[in-house]
Amino acid sequence: MKPEIDSEAEAYSLGSNVDPKNVQELTIYVQNLLQNVQDKFQTMSDQIISRIDDMGNRIDDLEKNISDLMQQAGVEGGEK
Repeated sequence: MKPEIDSEAEAYSLGSNVDPKNVQELTIYVQNLLQNVQDKFQTMSDQIISRIDDMGNRIDDLEKNISDLMQQAGVEGGEK
């Protein structure tokens, strides 16, 4: 006995063992497939943007530290 499925979209999700048998079922399957790919792409895109932002912050900190070191070196160099 097969378990009842709440919706057709759920029946043809990527994790399902049900094969589409007509155009409507195939359409639902392809829509689910495309949605899954889009969701994964969005997740990866968000992660990349976050890492780029982090890298930008690190570069800003590095530039500030280099500037501070250059100022200290200039001050110390003038005293010698």
